[in-house]
Parts: sequence; C-alpha cells; structure tokens
Amino acid sequence: MPSVKKTLLDIIFASEKRKNTLLLLKEGPCEMDTLLKSLNTTRTALLPQIRILEDYYLIDQLGNSYELTEIGELVTNEMIPLLDIIEVFDNKVDYLGTHNLDFIPPHLVKKISKLRKCKEVNLPLPESYQLNQETVKTTFMSESFFVVTSFFHPNYPYIFPEMVQEDVKLHIIVSEYVLDIMRTQYHEIFVGLIRNGSLDLYAYPEEMGFQVIAFNDYRLLLRLLTNDGEIDINHMLCSSSDALEWGRELFEHYKYVSTPITEDIF
Repeated sequence: MPSVKKTLLDIIFASEKRKNTLLLLKEGPCEMDTLLKSLNTTRTALLPQIRILEDYYLIDQLGNSYELTEIGELVTNEMIPLLDIIEVFDNKVDYLGTHNLDFIPPHLVKKISKLRKCKEVNLPLPESYQLNQETVKTTFMSESFFVVTSFFHPNYPYIFPEMVQEDVKLHIIVSEYVLDIMRTQYHEIFVGLIRNGSLDLYAYPEEMGFQVIAFNDYRLLLRLLTNDGEIDINHMLCSSSDALEWGRELFEHYKYVSTPITEDIF
C-alpha cells in the first residue's frame, strides 16, 4: 500500500485507464494482451495503473491474467449505475439543469439512467411551432402512439386522424385545459376517434409540470418546462429500448390517477 493513501474515488475516477480496466474485468478475467488491445494502450503505460489497482486490492494477477477481487467486484457493481447517471447529465446538463424534473416519480428518478442515449434538439425559431418531424414520421410506422400533454398543438385535430387512418392506436392523457379545448372546439373530431375505438383518452386532474411526453415504437419525446415554468421550444429525443420502457412506465404512472374519458362524458 502506498505511504500516502488516496481515496478509492481518486483511484477509480482520476484515471481513465484504471476505470476502464475495472469495467473490462467486470466481464471476467482478461489477459494483459486483451487489456492492451481493448484499452488501445501500451504495456508501459498500463502497468503502473495495474499496480495501483493491485495495491488497493481491487484486482489480482493470476499468471498473465487479471481479475477483480471481492472488493473490486463490490466497487465495480456500484460504479456502473453511477457512470450511467453521469452519462445522462454529462452532455445534457445545460438542458436538464434548467428544466423542471419534479414531474418524474421517485421510482423513475432511480431509473433515469435509461435516458443516457437521448439527444437535445435545438430548434431554429422558424421551426419552433412545428411538431417534431422525426416523432411524427416514426409514429406512422408504429402500432401505437402514447401522449401525455398539458399543451394543445393546433395540428392535433388533423395529425391524429391521419395517424388513425394508418392503423395507429392513440393513447392520450391530457390536462383539464387541453380536454376543454378538445370538447369545445374539436368535439366532432375527437368524439369520433373515441367512438370507433381508435383513441383511448384520459384526463389528468392536476398540474403536469411539463409540456409533452410522447412515444411510439421508435422514439421518446420529452418537451419540458423551464425551472421558471416557461415554455421552451427545445426538447429531448430518445431512441433506445431502455428510454422507450422508461416512457411507458411514466405514461402508466399518469394513467393510474387519470379519469378515462368515454364518448358518453366527452
């Protein structure tokens, strides 16, 4: 053990080589040549880092192979969720740090690492009032489209029937404000979608805390409010299966406390 003891956080995260070595060994023992190739480094550069990991009882050498110790296993098991969360915020901290996240229920806050592959979409002003075209395009290729919204877009009465014509089933949760617009200004359109079974509509009784959360078979869209409650034209778009699963769980959370809107009460 070195005479000046560093913290394990320093040992793990102050060196990309040490961190990545631990992550590689999480998959199982590796020979030196495999480590060198995977890390794209030289023996001269890696050996000092290997020695440090050995000094702190994180890895053991068995012949020409290295493996995690029990301590190394415990530490690495906790590293991976932390690194996943860091990845969520690392490149999107300016967006997520300035937008309200209070709408996320605690059980999904714990799963926020599922959003690590999302990208921020910054729109030029002339396109600020358009629906996200990537989401619209992939919805026409999907079996279902799920929406939770506190915002009524003027294209909804036209784009939703077009989706239904392509055999897309709609599942929509709306705020009381949006429901009132649908009832009073576009009653015939939406009651027709409910009547023919193309639209499952629900009303959420409280403030939502965001503009729109929507997902289809391919994309998850998150259009959030700023921390000051202001509308923002920029949004996040995700395409991983993990993100779609996260979006589905969020939809079910809001659906659970929402009221189904049937043709009789629309």
